[in-house]
Amino acid sequence: MTNTLPQAFVRNFLGNSPIWYKQAIIGFLILNPILLFVAGPVVTGWLLIFEFIFTLALALKCYPLQPGGLLAIEAIVIGLASPESVSHEVEANLEVILLLMFMVAGIYFMKSMLLWVFTKILLQVRSKMLLSLMFSLSAAVLSAFLDALTVTAVLISVGVGFYAVYHKVASGTSFSNSDHDYANDHGVTDNHRQDLERFRSFLRSLLMHGAVGTALGGVCTLVGEPQNLLIAEKAGWEFVEFFLLMAPITMPVLVAGLITCALLEKTGLFDYGSELPDNVRGILENFAAEEDKKRTTRDQAMLVVQMVVAVFLVFALAFHLAAVGLIGLTIIVLLTAFNGVVEEHQIGKAFEEALPFTALLVVFFTIVSVIHEQHLFQPIIAWVLSMDPSIQPGLFFVANGVLSAISDNVFVATVYINEVSAALNNGTISREHFDALAVAINTGTNIPSVATPNGQAAFLFLLTSAIAPLIRLSYGKMVWMALPYTIVMSITGYIAVTMTL
Repeated sequence: MTNTLPQAFVRNFLGNSPIWYKQAIIGFLILNPILLFVAGPVVTGWLLIFEFIFTLALALKCYPLQPGGLLAIEAIVIGLASPESVSHEVEANLEVILLLMFMVAGIYFMKSMLLWVFTKILLQVRSKMLLSLMFSLSAAVLSAFLDALTVTAVLISVGVGFYAVYHKVASGTSFSNSDHDYANDHGVTDNHRQDLERFRSFLRSLLMHGAVGTALGGVCTLVGEPQNLLIAEKAGWEFVEFFLLMAPITMPVLVAGLITCALLEKTGLFDYGSELPDNVRGILENFAAEEDKKRTTRDQAMLVVQMVVAVFLVFALAFHLAAVGLIGLTIIVLLTAFNGVVEEHQIGKAFEEALPFTALLVVFFTIVSVIHEQHLFQPIIAWVLSMDPSIQPGLFFVANGVLSAISDNVFVATVYINEVSAALNNGTISREHFDALAVAINTGTNIPSVATPNGQAAFLFLLTSAIAPLIRLSYGKMVWMALPYTIVMSITGYIAVTMTL
C-alpha cells in the first residue's frame, strides 16, 4: 500500500520510535510557545528542562540528539536562549568537546590491548566482589589524575569487546557496531539466551561500579573534574591544598562508596551481584587461548606500540602536557602511524562512537543557556545565601546536589562559585566562610550528581554509548542502580560537610 506524502512525513518523523513518543515530542513543541505566552519564560524554561530529561530517559527508544535538538532549536526560536549564549557555552566547554572528538577515538585504537589486559584480569579474578572493587577503585584513582570521560571510554571499549566475543559464539555471526540486530538478540540460540541475560547483568554491574568510581575519584583532586579547576582558580588553591581541604569530605565518601560496592555485590540488591556464567567464562578462556595462539609477530608489535602509547597517555594526562583533546589527537596520530592504519575509512570508524554524543552535548549546552539566560537557579542561590551562615555549607551541598542531578554539574558549580566570589568581593562574607562554601559547592556538585545521567557527563556518555543497548542499560535502570550509591554517598557527604565546615 502506497503512503500519501503527509503519511510519509509522519512515518519519517523520529524514525522507528513508538507513536506515543512521537506524539509526546510534538506535544512539547506545541505546548512550549503557548506556555511562554501564558506563564512566562521561567515556567517554560523549567518545563523545557524536564522535557529534555524525558528524551534522555527514553534514549533506548530514540537517541536524544534528534528530539532534544528540536527542543533546543525551539528554545532559541521562541527567545528562551540566544545563539550567542549557546556559542559562549560551547566556547567555555571547548576542551570537553575536543576531548570527546579525539580522546574517545584514540581509545578506539587501543581496543585490542585493552581487551587483552582486561580479559586476563577477568579470567584471573574469580570473585565478583573483588572484581567490582577493582573496577571501582581503579576508576576512582584514574579519574583523580586523568579524566572521567577518558576512563569511561576505556570501560565502554572493554565492555563492547567482551560482548562482541560472546555474541559471536552465541549467535554464530560476527558482531558489528553498525548492525543494530545485535541489541535484539538476533541469531542468539535458546541455549545461549539465558547466559546472555546473566552476562548482560554482569557487565551492567561492573560498568556501573566503574562509572560511580569516576565520581568518587573525580571529586578528590584539582584535576579530577572541570569544575574543580574552576573553583580552585577562584579560591586560589594549589593541588595539595585542594586535596587537603576536600579530604575531610571526600575520603569518608570514598570509603562509604567502596563499602556500598561490596555490600551490593554481597546482597545482590538493585540489580547487582550477577556472576560471570561458566559457559561465558569458558568462551572467553577459549577466545584468549586462540588469540594468544594465532598472534603473529606483527600483532605483538601492535600490542607493544599500544602499551607504550598508553603509558605516554597516562603520563601526558597526569602532568597536563596539553589540553586533553589535543593529547587524544596525539594518541590517534601515534597509534595509527605506528600500527599501519593509513586509510581514511579505517580512521573514520573510530569517530562513530564519540561524534553523536558530542553533538548531543552541544544540544545540552543550549538547555544550559536557557537556565543561564532565564536565571532559573537564581532564587535558590539567593535563598541559600540569606540563611544563617552556620548552616549555609550544608544547604549549599544539598542545593548543588539537587540542581546538579537535573542539570550539568559544571554549570551549577560555575553559577554558585561566581555568586559566592561576588559576595566575598562585596564584603558580605569572610574569606574563611568563602573557603567553606567553596568546598561545599565542589563536593555538592560532584557527589549527589551521580543520581542521574544529567549531572555527570561520564554517566551520560555511558547511557548514550554503543554498550548501553547491548546490556539493556536504560536511563531508569541507571538511576535505579545508582540509587544506593546516591543515598549513601550523599548522606555521608552531608554529614561530613556539616561536621567539618
